[in-house]
Amino acid sequence: MSKSVSVLDRYPEYEVTIGMEVHVQLNTNTKIFCTCANEVIKQPNTNICQICTGQPGSLPCINKKVIEYAVKAGLATNCHLTSPSYFARKHYFYPDLPKDYQITQAEDPICQNGFVPIRLEDGSIKRIRLMRIHMEEDAGKSIHAGHSNESFVDFNRAGTPLLEMVSQPDISSAYETKEYLKTLRAIVQYLGICSGNMEEGAFRADTNISVRKKGATAYGTKVELKNINSFKFIGDAIEHEIERQIEMVENGERVKQETRLWDTKNKKTIAMRSKEEAADYRYLLDPDLPAIVLAPDYIENIKKSMPELPFEKFDRLVNQKGLTAYEADILVDDLALSNYFEKAYSLVPSKLIINWILRDVMGYLKDQKVELADFKVTPERLAQLIALIEKGTINNRSAQEVFIDIAHTGKSPEEIVKEKGLEQIGSADELEAIIKDLIAGFPEQVAQYKSGKDKMFGFFVGQAMAKTKGKGDPRVIQELLKKHLS
Repeated sequence: MSKSVSVLDRYPEYEVTIGMEVHVQLNTNTKIFCTCANEVIKQPNTNICQICTGQPGSLPCINKKVIEYAVKAGLATNCHLTSPSYFARKHYFYPDLPKDYQITQAEDPICQNGFVPIRLEDGSIKRIRLMRIHMEEDAGKSIHAGHSNESFVDFNRAGTPLLEMVSQPDISSAYETKEYLKTLRAIVQYLGICSGNMEEGAFRADTNISVRKKGATAYGTKVELKNINSFKFIGDAIEHEIERQIEMVENGERVKQETRLWDTKNKKTIAMRSKEEAADYRYLLDPDLPAIVLAPDYIENIKKSMPELPFEKFDRLVNQKGLTAYEADILVDDLALSNYFEKAYSLVPSKLIINWILRDVMGYLKDQKVELADFKVTPERLAQLIALIEKGTINNRSAQEVFIDIAHTGKSPEEIVKEKGLEQIGSADELEAIIKDLIAGFPEQVAQYKSGKDKMFGFFVGQAMAKTKGKGDPRVIQELLKKHLS
């Protein structure tokens, strides 16, 4: 894999330090401390109760599924599981958090000191250390009217369960940031604890960036990038912010500690708010929630239920299925697509499966804007199509036609081949007669080929395929042409 271009290439005397805070919205049935449904509802303030709106006298009760999901995330990221761990109250003014504090975890988060391995461009592995994973509740949503100075609050999202995953400042480029986030998102998707949908905010990341000259012992001033909802935009924002900070240092200016947003239209970061002083959240243990104690057999049962994780799948696809690193990486990054491959490959274990998925399946889905779940070329249909190619029943050209027909109708490949008469002409005798007639009909081109114009061979192949209406076996045709043109 070739090295990606970075703004750091223009400033070789500088290095960047990046730490990530990732919020993972858990897909439990109910919210974290009440029985309200954990789902998106468009009508504001309808999916609420006394607990998630912070009514006086209401008491929270922990959703056990949130603890299970946190333990799964900790095991998948090589964390130490803390037992007991505690909930705390984080005092901070959120206009859309009615209690005026957030229930979260402070000194004793449920998961600590883990790591996430990422694969670098040269194929080596780098471990990004995780400082902590903690459970907390989400806030509501502020809605600002465009035609007036009014603001409204929708509490439907208040109390949605979150995991916050905080990394050490081990990341040193935009490429590593994207690989880290892709790996982390794949992990929570494989675990089944989060949809990973960035556009809907189910998986969102805050990026803390500072630059310094190589050899410096102290970190540069940290700037936070917030509310960016795609890997591409995160990468673009980091590249811009690195250069902005380096230019400030070069010009003798002071980098301010602040939160900035990414302006996708003008492709630059813009200031959101200053963070010159660290906020005093006045953490205190939540008196309404008990300590969380993880029994050894509870942890062991969760370990037994753990699925295959992204790095394990990558190694298996490469070592057992014979895929290239590039092919395996595409599948690992898309759980639905990798499941599609696994099913088709289990039916027809052919190298053609991955070729057709990367070229034809992904191409069709992108061009036609079709979701894989709605795709009529099911894994079973693709396997049947590949089997026809491997048997020599149809050639690759006819297979392309059959593929499109399946995508439109959902019919079986065998049915389409019979309807359209696409069976390949594989008889050597039949093809040999066609080749002899062809050579006899183009004496001038034969002479050119024999005089050293090798490109004329392609002319004869094309003529033979035309004569057979695309149904001739290209391998047999080429063998016969070499025989009769020699």
